[in-house]
Amino acid sequence: MEQRTRLLPARVVVYFVLAMCLFSGQGYEEVARLLTEGLRQRRGWRGSWTVPSTAAIWKARSRLGVEPVKELFARVCRPVATPGTHGAFYRNWRLVAIDGTTFDLPDTKANMEAFGRPPRSGRGEQNVGYPQIRMVGLVECGTHVIFDAVVAALRTGEHALARAVLGSLRPGMLLLADRGFYSVDLWRNAAATGADLLWRVRKDLVLPVVEQLSDGSYLTEIFDQRDIHHTRPGVQVRAVEYTIAGHESSYRLITTILDPAAAPAAELAALYAQRWEFESTLDEVKTHLGGPHLVLRSQHPDGAEQELYGFLLVHHAIRHLMHQTARRAAHDPDRISFTRSLHVVRRQVTAQAAFSPRQTRPRPQTHAR
Repeated sequence: MEQRTRLLPARVVVYFVLAMCLFSGQGYEEVARLLTEGLRQRRGWRGSWTVPSTAAIWKARSRLGVEPVKELFARVCRPVATPGTHGAFYRNWRLVAIDGTTFDLPDTKANMEAFGRPPRSGRGEQNVGYPQIRMVGLVECGTHVIFDAVVAALRTGEHALARAVLGSLRPGMLLLADRGFYSVDLWRNAAATGADLLWRVRKDLVLPVVEQLSDGSYLTEIFDQRDIHHTRPGVQVRAVEYTIAGHESSYRLITTILDPAAAPAAELAALYAQRWEFESTLDEVKTHLGGPHLVLRSQHPDGAEQELYGFLLVHHAIRHLMHQTARRAAHDPDRISFTRSLHVVRRQVTAQAAFSPRQTRPRPQTHAR
C-alpha cells in the first residue's frame, strides 16, 4: 500500500498510462492536462492539482512499473461475446485465433539490450531498424477482443510465447492458427486445454491418408519431426485440403474435430478465413489507436512493457463498449466503426476521469459505418 501522499499516486499513474495510450499522439504534459479537470473534481483530492512535469511523470511511471498494469490486463481482459453475438461462434464453438507481432521501440541502449533488433539485411548495414518487442496473443474473432497476451525480447520465438497464452483456452473454443505455429508439441499442449483446433500446416508436411471421409477430408496422423522413424505413437487428426479461386497453391488444414458431420470440410475451409480477424485487430491497435508508424514512446524496457499492456487494455475497453452497443442494436460488432468509437471515447474520457472504476459510467454511443 502506498504510504506517501504524492501528486501522482499509483492509482492516478495507472489512469495516466491508459490515457497516454488513448491519446498516443500527445506529449506527457498534454495527456496530464486532459485528465486535470476530472481529477480536480474528485472527492478527497486535497488542494489544487497542477500538471506535473514530464520528468515527474516519467519518475511516477518508473515507480509504478509493469506489474500493476500487467495484472490489470490479466484480470480485466476476457472474451466478451455472448451466444447471440453475430459472427463470434461457429455452431457451438467460440472462434479464437492466435498470432504474433512486433512493436517498434525508441532506439535507446536500454531497449536494444533488453529486446534486440531485427536481423540485419545482409548488406552490411549497422544498427538497422528500431529495437522491437515481440508479442503473441489470443483474439476473440467475432469481437476483436484480445483476451490474453505475453511479451518478450525479439529473440524469444513465437512458439515459446504461445505456450504462455494457451492457459486461457477453454473447452468450447475453436483455435485458429497459421502454419508458422505448427509443431506436434504445441498442438498437443493446445489440445490438452480442451479447446478444439483448426490450424494450417505446411505443404511439405507428410500426412498419410489413414481413412478417407465422405466430405473429402481424411483422417491422418502427425508425428514429432524428431521422431523420423515414427517410433512413438502419432496424434490422430483430420485433414482438409482445398484451393481458392485465383490462387495457385492449395491450403491444408488439420483439426481435432474428427467427425465430418460435426464440422464439414467445406465449412472448415471457409471458416479458416476468420483467422485474419487477428490482423484487423492489430491494425486497430497499431494504426488507429497508436497512430500511423507507431513507435512506443518508452525509453526503458519496463516502461515499454507497461505501455504495451496499456494499449491492450484501452483497445479491450473500446471493443467491449462496441460489443455492448452492437448487442443492444442487434448488429454484428464488425459493422461498427472502430475509428468512430475511438473518437467518441476520446471526447468523453476527460469528463469521466472523476469517476471511480467501480462506479457506473456513461456509455458512449457508437454508430454503424
